[in-house]
Amino acid sequence: MAAALDEDEIDNDDYYSLLNVRKEATQDELKASYRRLCMLYHPDKHRDPELKRQAEQLFNLVHQAYEVLSDPQSRAIYDVYGKRGLEVEGWEVVERKRTPAEIREEYERLQREREERRLQQRTNPKGTISVGIDATDLFDRYEEDYEEISGGDGGGGGGGLPHIEINKMHISQSIEAPLTTTDTAILSGSLSTHNGNGGGNINLALRRVTSAKGWGEVEFGAGDTHGPLFGLKIFRNLTSRCFTTAHCGMQFSSRGIRPGLTTMLARHLDKNTMGYLQWRWGTQSSMNTSIVRDTKSSHFTFAVAFFFLGIPHTFIMMSYQYKFQDDDQTKIKGSVKSGFFGTVVEYGAETKISRHSILGATVSVGVPQGVSLKIKLNRASQTYFFPIHLTDQLLPSAVFYATVGPLVFYLAIQRLVIRPYVRVMLMQESVRRIIEAEESRMGLIILNAWYGKFVTDNSRKHERARVIDVTVPLQCLVKDSKLILTEASKAGLPGFYDPCVGEEKSLKMLYQFRGVMHQCLCGDTEALRIPKQSHRIDNDS
Repeated sequence: MAAALDEDEIDNDDYYSLLNVRKEATQDELKASYRRLCMLYHPDKHRDPELKRQAEQLFNLVHQAYEVLSDPQSRAIYDVYGKRGLEVEGWEVVERKRTPAEIREEYERLQREREERRLQQRTNPKGTISVGIDATDLFDRYEEDYEEISGGDGGGGGGGLPHIEINKMHISQSIEAPLTTTDTAILSGSLSTHNGNGGGNINLALRRVTSAKGWGEVEFGAGDTHGPLFGLKIFRNLTSRCFTTAHCGMQFSSRGIRPGLTTMLARHLDKNTMGYLQWRWGTQSSMNTSIVRDTKSSHFTFAVAFFFLGIPHTFIMMSYQYKFQDDDQTKIKGSVKSGFFGTVVEYGAETKISRHSILGATVSVGVPQGVSLKIKLNRASQTYFFPIHLTDQLLPSAVFYATVGPLVFYLAIQRLVIRPYVRVMLMQESVRRIIEAEESRMGLIILNAWYGKFVTDNSRKHERARVIDVTVPLQCLVKDSKLILTEASKAGLPGFYDPCVGEEKSLKMLYQFRGVMHQCLCGDTEALRIPKQSHRIDNDS
């Protein structure tokens, strides 16, 4: 390297020419060329700073080229689409050893998914669905019955099933539409109903980014309960550690114009801590301050609020959340809120149940609010919220069932549904490869397989069969055209679960071996070996 290299030479995207090998080069040829070039371009061999810098760039580029071409999967993608094909997200979960045609099809699918993500990021859709459930009859009715019996009136309480009803609902949705690089239109709307009375509104906001330090927003709204709305919102960074927001609005109604103003000042107290001070003037004038500390393993909030026109609404609140460092992003949380209205204690947990879904449950115990269970499901940018009011009193039984019930239900669903489903989805790619191998040698192919409780007796026709499809997990157990199951419950096999706990179960399958179709039926704990245990299907079967 006696002379400086051109930038075009350094930015070479042709990995084959960079390694000086032919496109049909073997792994040994790639390795030999890679070692030779590493010795040639090693930065430590050059003392001149400029040559040393360029040698380091070439050394890294050679290493990158070798990593791509030495991996069969990456090399196949590179041969079809070049370097741009490797930049598409999602290849890491694609089955290896695919043909160029399959790689091209997978590339187009990943491109479509990337475009969908881009569109979603541009429109940024957000939605919330809240369904309030009144389940107080589950617990309060038994308390009333107990009081009647202990009072000596001899009456037996109200029989029948408890009365559970939906007493309120709320639906809201918003989308963003970028107009220019600095202007964005935001359209939002909501519908609400409570005990038979409801209403809705629609809002349109236009936001403009004025500089790197701030933006402004104008809002127009209309609804059937509050009338037209006009508002203005401003955000501004005052310093690198401090920012402020101001929101003023005017609500037009039959009672006149109701103005409102809200301002907030926020400051970074340290790397992980924020302090907020908010003042609100209008129908509910108040001032509150809060401190929020968010770290990798925890989240802490302390807040105090003063309502100028309503002392009963003044409160102090403290909450803490612990974040487990696991793949499910599990969090446990607790909070205490106390004021002139009473005291509320909340505790709960949330965990990730799929790639885009987070499930959480919170128990709320307070005076005089009673006991409530709040279930929340976040699916991408959509939120589904189900507050369930269990009782107006502090009943230990309600607290117990609100705590243990969701936990038992989640563990059962996780074990019986979610985990088997995830395993089956992961098996799909392996099954395709196994079937191709078995077809090539006229081996064992599982056509259909079911596991569970079958109803074969004519006298029990009124009973419903409870079975699950286990074709995919069973095919994954086929090795060298053989299927061997030991004398153990098949509910423990990968991809299986028990569809009828405590009842007699069996495995029934239809398969093809040596081009001939067979069927097989065996008990839950019965050992099975195929192709030895089978019989051919008759034409009239």
